[in-house]
Amino acid sequence: MNPIRIAKSWINYRRTVAELGSLSNHALSDIGITRYDIRNIAARSFR
Repeated sequence: MNPIRIAKSWINYRRTVAELGSLSNHALSDIGITRYDIRNIAARSFR
């Protein structure tokens, strides 16, 4: 992977973690995830 693509993927990862992390536990529950799941879900966008 080229460095630009890696940087863009990392930005997407951090954005996903931040956006999901800003949701309340109730909102996360409504969409079927827990706080524990956030990093795993965000890691999918980093690949």
